[in-house]
Amino acid sequence: MGRAFEYRKARKLKRWGNMSRTFTRIGKEITMAAKAGGADPDMNPRLRVLMQNAKAANMPKDTVERAIKKATEKDAGDYKEIVYEGYGPHGIAIVVETATDNNQRTVANVRSYFNKHGGSLGTSGSLSFLFDHKSVFHVKPNETADQEELELNLMDFEGEFEPDEEEWVIYGAFDQFSNLQKFLEDSGLEIISAEFERIPNDYKEVTPEQREAIEKLLEKFEEDEDVQNVFHNMKEEEE
Repeated sequence: MGRAFEYRKARKLKRWGNMSRTFTRIGKEITMAAKAGGADPDMNPRLRVLMQNAKAANMPKDTVERAIKKATEKDAGDYKEIVYEGYGPHGIAIVVETATDNNQRTVANVRSYFNKHGGSLGTSGSLSFLFDHKSVFHVKPNETADQEELELNLMDFEGEFEPDEEEWVIYGAFDQFSNLQKFLEDSGLEIISAEFERIPNDYKEVTPEQREAIEKLLEKFEEDEDVQNVFHNMKEEEE
């Protein structure tokens, strides 16, 4: 799955680069998971894997505990996950995932970012054909595991296996996240982190000047507190 590996590698540093934004994003996901499925990670698989994400990002334990506790507070925000899709400058497809307690504020901000940077907000689902929505698990390498058997079993989850010295990356269908998590845990594999990714089916070449304009728009999205993730189909710079 070469294109997925390239995409993940290119996004990784950007994704974890701003630690305060990373902690805010994960904290919000933890609060939503705890509110939906309870504060006990042993009984809440989604919360369990998000706590692993927090650990992988070096998020302080007390920050994680505050995010869980926030789910039980009476004045806790009722976050809703809303996805916005549109085109940035030079025809770059952009998908913006948000978690917000004020949809009017969020959609107004997202629309203004698109408009001010030469793009346009589209309708929901209009760009889904350009991306594969995947469950992605980062797993600690296990020398005793039978990799061939693992690959065969992953077919049940529409999964693919990408071994590496530092970590194994396992892709599965979007709707197989919970099943795949259970399979990996039952198999004795240690999950480092897990997430949903929108992996482009194809990449769009841009000039350095075009890239600069697109990056300005992407940065505006990343700076917004309501934004959880931003995906696009711009080809990354060659190293």
